[in-house]
Order: sequence, then C-alpha cells, then structure tokens
Amino acid sequence: MRRAQRVLLVVCALLLTQLGSLIAPAYACGCGAMVPGRQSTMGVDRETSVVRWDGATEQIVMRFTVNGNAPEAAWIMPVPSRAEVELGDPDLFRELDDLTAPEYRTRYYFWPRHDDWPFASDGDGLSAGAPLPGSTAPPVGVVGRERLGDFDVARLTATDPDALRDWLDDNGFELPADLATGLQPYVDQEWEYVAVRLAPEEDGATLGGTLDPLRLSFESDRLIYPMRLSRLADQPQSLGLYVLADHRMEPRDAIGGDAPKVRFAGRISSAESRAVGELTGGERPFLTAIDQSFPQPERIDADHELRATASDTPYRQVYYDDELRMFAGVPAWLATVGGVFAVLMLLVVGTAVLRVRRRARL
Repeated sequence: MRRAQRVLLVVCALLLTQLGSLIAPAYACGCGAMVPGRQSTMGVDRETSVVRWDGATEQIVMRFTVNGNAPEAAWIMPVPSRAEVELGDPDLFRELDDLTAPEYRTRYYFWPRHDDWPFASDGDGLSAGAPLPGSTAPPVGVVGRERLGDFDVARLTATDPDALRDWLDDNGFELPADLATGLQPYVDQEWEYVAVRLAPEEDGATLGGTLDPLRLSFESDRLIYPMRLSRLADQPQSLGLYVLADHRMEPRDAIGGDAPKVRFAGRISSAESRAVGELTGGERPFLTAIDQSFPQPERIDADHELRATASDTPYRQVYYDDELRMFAGVPAWLATVGGVFAVLMLLVVGTAVLRVRRRARL
C-alpha cells in the first residue's frame, strides 16, 4: 500500500512538472521584464550592465545570458526620457572583466594547520591552498522602430499600462496582468519605454546563451538604473553593474535586496580599454563595479539611484593563496624547532661535560 502511494506521488510530481513547463512565466530582469512567447520558457541566468553617466546623459549597455526554448521574447525597460537604441560593443564586457579582475597574492604562514604535517590525515602534506509633458498622445505611441541584429526594437510612449499589455498581445506575446500594475509608477512619472522583441533571424532558432549587447542613451540629471519591475520575478535575481562616472558611485540604498558589494573601484584610461574609450569619448572616468543579490525579488521597492561617495577611494579584490613557509624544502617551523632543540641539547651536553671536567680536577 505504501509503495503504491509513493508511486502515485512520483507520477503526480512528474505531471506537475510537465504542466509547469507549458506555462509562460514572466522573467524579470534587473532593469526590465523579459516576457517569452506563449508555450515557451526562458530564464535569465545573468544580467550584466555598463552604465555611463556624465551628469546629463546616461548610457546603459546591457548583456543577457539566457536559457530556455523560446524562439521569441519581449523585453521592456522604462526610461525617464526619450532613448536612442543601438547595438553595443561585445568587447566592452570582456575588457571590463579584465580590468576589474581580482589580484592574487601568496600569503605565508609559519605554524602548521590542520591539513599540514603532522596534522594532515595523509601524513605527508607540507602546504595548504586555499510621453512628453502636456502632450495629447494616444495611450501607446511608437516613437520609432528598427531592426538591430536579432532585436526588433520599439521605442514607446504610454499613458496606460494596460495599453502596453494590449500592444504586446497584438504583437504575439503574453504579458501577465501584474506587470501592468508594476508599470503604473512609471506611467505616473511620464516615463517612456523601450520594448525589444528578441527574435533570431535564423529560422527555427531559439534564444540561448549570451545575446548581443544593447546600448541605450537618454538624458538624465540623475544616475538611475530601473529595477522596480524585478519585483515580479519568481526566482532570486542577481545584478552586476559597471558604473563609469566622474567619481566613485554607490547605490543610495539596497531597495529590498542584499547589501550591494563593491568588487572594484578605480580610475581607468582609454588606453587600458578601447571599448571604454569609445563609450566615454576618451575621458578618464572612475569605474565602480557593483554586485547585488535579490533573494526575495518581491521586496524590491524602488529603482536604483546612484550617488557619488565621499571620496574616490580605490579598491580591488584580493584573493590569497596561503602557503606554509619552507626553508630548504623543510617546513620553517620544523627547522626552527629542530634548531632550537639542537641548541638546547648542545647546551645540556656542554654543561654536563663542564661539570664532569670540574669534578675530575677536584
């Protein structure tokens, strides 16, 4: 009887899994919402963005690594003003990864640890490693539309989040009702939107791997990175930001996620990165690399606004490889202890010899 119940539970679990794979979830990205087509799935494994702000104009270059079986998907991002969209330079991310790579150092220790001899279990270990205001635009207006590689980009204005949902439905995508609610704060602030249809040009292809980066440019007197739509995600989110500005930057608050972590801060030159030089116009900006996790996306309550820190203190992650200090192939502690022991033995023996000689003279 118990065995039959277990089999029934397994069958039910498998059926639920199959049914779940037919549902088209809305995957929220760190700066927008990724909406796959009907009866397809898509997940964003990692979102990395480069943000360049000079005090008046903001540029965001985004790169997504996705998985799933979706031949098409829609991606939506709110922007505070009219945006220009073009393909980004894929070398930008590789060069920034190289510039912000952690430094590796060797750190020596003297006394043996639990995995060194004589404590090591194997007995021979000797080292350890370690819309515009006042306009009368319709509910949804298409400012422009162009094809950029695998992307069909539409720049939209909207005065009604439900109209945005209708627009996506008319274009063959399913938009969950709660996303319209998530867009309401942007509608209230009269923001505009960039809607991207990710559709590979090759017939039968599905979206997967690392997609070509997109570059958005718009006017902004504040450095803002839209994040509010990520509260609709049904799985933990992670965000990686490269911020290029005049000074070291930091988020004003955690907006419902874990505390942001800085893994690099420092001024760089165009000579160190061709792609960064093209993005910044040859200037020498301050680069801040920030990582943040959102274990409970529903707690995200605002967009990221970044501000300059009190000082431009440089920082680079350092990873240490701990090694036992050696001397002539022998652990230094063993040579030291052995040497001290030998000296003590010589003193004992020498003292004993002197006593014997003194007694002999008497």
